[in-house]
Amino acid sequence: MDMEYLQNLDVQLLVGGAVAVLAIAVGAAYLYSSKKPKVSLDPENFKEFKLVKRLQLSHNVAKFTFELPTPTSVLGLPIGQHISCRGKDSQGEEVIKPYTPTTLDSDVGHFELVIKMYPQGRMSHHFREMRVGDYLAVKGPKGRFRYQPGQVRAFGMTAGGSGITPMFQVTRAILENPNDKTKVHLIYANVTYEDILLKEELDGFAAKYPDQFTIYYVLNQPPESWNGGVGFVSKEMIQTHCPAPASDIQVNTQILCFVFL
Repeated sequence: MDMEYLQNLDVQLLVGGAVAVLAIAVGAAYLYSSKKPKVSLDPENFKEFKLVKRLQLSHNVAKFTFELPTPTSVLGLPIGQHISCRGKDSQGEEVIKPYTPTTLDSDVGHFELVIKMYPQGRMSHHFREMRVGDYLAVKGPKGRFRYQPGQVRAFGMTAGGSGITPMFQVTRAILENPNDKTKVHLIYANVTYEDILLKEELDGFAAKYPDQFTIYYVLNQPPESWNGGVGFVSKEMIQTHCPAPASDIQVNTQILCFVFL
């Protein structure tokens, strides 16, 4: 075997190896880019999302599931922020209102809104009329608050009525992150027992994360066997069921109950 043949063989092997390495690198880059979730929200323009499921939870509360552009797309909503939804009221006039999804970006391909539809609510009318196959115009993210894991030792939260959804979003993100040890103390007020939104999920959090999450329900018109709070949220309730103020304690109050239409 002559030297010229061996030199040519070495060159061929070298070139072939380089091509193989390049192919692997390109393939890896494509695989990474193809797995990177696509963000669906646009902060400047409304985008339309198709309603694929509507589940009636009570006489005036429903869960709306909207489809994202691809099965691996995410909404792209930072924890603590919300979206703007656009619709039409009973007079056909445009109305825009903020909502907080109950899903996180770990829920790919879709997002969900739990909506309480008030009799005189302008946006409530739009959701009341929505059927599977209809589209909802959405823009976001919106809001100045953005939660960062571990930014405080504990949260003291109070919520009323449909104001629970922003609290639910932050709470779920904390509890489902094994590296986030933040404690959450939530007081949730409503008029009647039937008005309590997301109760099954909230009770599930309390059962699964007893050392990290506590919830105290308050009702203005409680049933006979009620063992929670009665009346309106008071100073004494907050002192009892929320952590005392400190440099590493954040009190996050979201009272949107009864008059938030």
